[in-house]
Amino acid sequence: MTATAPPGPPGTAPAPGDWRLGEQLLNRAAERLLDPQGRALAAQVQWWALPGDEDPDRRWPLAVLGQGPPLLLLHGFDSSFLEYRRLAPLLAEHHQLLIPDLHGFGFTPRPLQRRYDPEALLQHLESVLQAAHDRFGPEPLGLIGASMGSAVAVALARRQPSRIRCLLLLAPAGLSGSPRPLPAPLDRLGTWFLSRPAVRRGLCRSAFAEPDRDVGPAELEIASAHLETPGWDFALRGFARSGGFAGCGLPLPTQPLRALWGAADRILPADQKQQTRALLGERLQELPACGHLPHIDQPRAVAALWHSWMGRPAED
Repeated sequence: MTATAPPGPPGTAPAPGDWRLGEQLLNRAAERLLDPQGRALAAQVQWWALPGDEDPDRRWPLAVLGQGPPLLLLHGFDSSFLEYRRLAPLLAEHHQLLIPDLHGFGFTPRPLQRRYDPEALLQHLESVLQAAHDRFGPEPLGLIGASMGSAVAVALARRQPSRIRCLLLLAPAGLSGSPRPLPAPLDRLGTWFLSRPAVRRGLCRSAFAEPDRDVGPAELEIASAHLETPGWDFALRGFARSGGFAGCGLPLPTQPLRALWGAADRILPADQKQQTRALLGERLQELPACGHLPHIDQPRAVAALWHSWMGRPAED
């Protein structure tokens, strides 16, 4: 990544649609994040123009690393591509990884004229797939989605069956239930609540099986780094008003599919777990001593399952 001039004249607030501040934030992250794996992954971000964008000069963040068959990784709700900082090095030796920030999340620009709902998010990913096709060729991609990213992955695989060859879902959320739009002014209250440091600390700790051991300043920093991106609250309110991803499991996509979740997951509600287990059946495997983030709690176990599924020996 290269540094760019500050967006706009000195002393002016950056526009939510200006991608250059996101680039600056990630340049800084690549140098200063406490987590060395986070720094390394931030340094792999490229800024792509995407087909169909109404602003041809706008760029969107995508971590690109590794070599081999292409593999697309999708993060969860109110998060960023940095979720995959521990899993990416374990997969990059055998795959070319493409790790975008989902539309309206992470470090993406947030143009005020855009919608922030599931349809807009999926259209953005379809533009990412087209751009990857144009750059790297027509080979179908493997797909890994985490938490809400699992629902996104299932919906994307149904829409693009020729471009997605298989799916691994991590702590799948949003496969059951129905959308619950959050009306105004509750959307503002919700984003204010999520911006509170104590709330983010509590949510981060809840996502790990052993928070006293595994959650420290480095994890808390990454969990909130993207909140500095202009328009974070604006886009999140729009997504909340849409109802987000829910009930995305049926029909299941036709591609091969597996799923993992943690036995100590305290984020997924019990009824959602029960419905997801009924939906996925033997496709679902449980990891002991693992919370809501298998790709962070137990990245080696996730990588071993993926390599075994792809016919590769487990890594040491």
